[in-house]
Amino acid sequence: MYNPPMITYDEFKKVEIRAGKILSVEKVPDTDKLLKLSVDFGEKIENLLPDGTKEVVLKPRQIISGIALYFPDITILAGKTCMFVTNLEPRTIRGFESQGMIFAVSTEAGAFSLLEPHGDIPPGTQAG
Repeated sequence: MYNPPMITYDEFKKVEIRAGKILSVEKVPDTDKLLKLSVDFGEKIENLLPDGTKEVVLKPRQIISGIALYFPDITILAGKTCMFVTNLEPRTIRGFESQGMIFAVSTEAGAFSLLEPHGDIPPGTQAG
C-alpha cells in the first residue's frame, strides 16, 4: 500500500498551480525523454523602445519535461493548455533552465495523460 508523506494545508497552499498554453516544443538534444516547452502563463514584460515608447510583450517560460516518449509527434503538444506548478525554484536540466513543472499522470501499464482543463481557460488562470 502506498503511504505518501503527509504535508500540512499551509504547505500545500504554497504550491502555485496555473494553466499554461504550450506555444512551441523542441526535443532536448542527446536525450530520448526530454522536451523543451515554451509556455504562455499570461505573463508580460514592458520593453522600452529606442523612440521612448513602451511595448508590452508576452514573456513565455521554458519548461523541461521528461514526456517525449509519450509523444512520438511532439507537434501535437503546441496549442494545448495544461496545468503546471509555476512557483518551483528554477532547475537546470541538461544545460537548460526549467521554470516549472507540467502535471501528468501515468500507470504501470503505460497509460499516460497530461492534466488539461476543460473549456476556454486562459493562460495564467490559477487553480484553487
